[in-house]
Amino acid sequence: MSFVMTSQEREAFLSDVHVGVLAVERAGRAPLAVPVWYDHEPGGEVLIWIRRDTAKDVALRAARRFSLVAQSEEVPYRYVTAEGPVVADDIPPTHEQAGAADRRALPAGRPGPRLRGRVARPGVGAGAHATREVAEQRPEQDLTR
Repeated sequence: MSFVMTSQEREAFLSDVHVGVLAVERAGRAPLAVPVWYDHEPGGEVLIWIRRDTAKDVALRAARRFSLVAQSEEVPYRYVTAEGPVVADDIPPTHEQAGAADRRALPAGRPGPRLRGRVARPGVGAGAHATREVAEQRPEQDLTR
């Protein structure tokens, strides 16, 4: 039995709801590895949600590339790692992106905070004072198990 996923299986896995871990290099320190909200549609970029002026934001702006690991915590254990350059950043998330992130993180029927379905979000939408931003990555390499 092979644990290696096909390209289509990797895209589908990455597009599903999983724990996302961002890894990005830092000068003179170990790489930063932290959980993040992410979104991905098959064939598209990986979108991550971060707050401005955080360690993640500073490291991403310096490195201009990152890896994201999406993993399953159920047997059989599986994961996909996407690695590539940052192709866009400093963009406030749109209401559509915020809604998609809510649906990914808080699927229907799953307990979650009362924020589900909320329309007004600080830092969301054009013209907003963006305290959050979306960074996009074009995956170049991936690993699977």
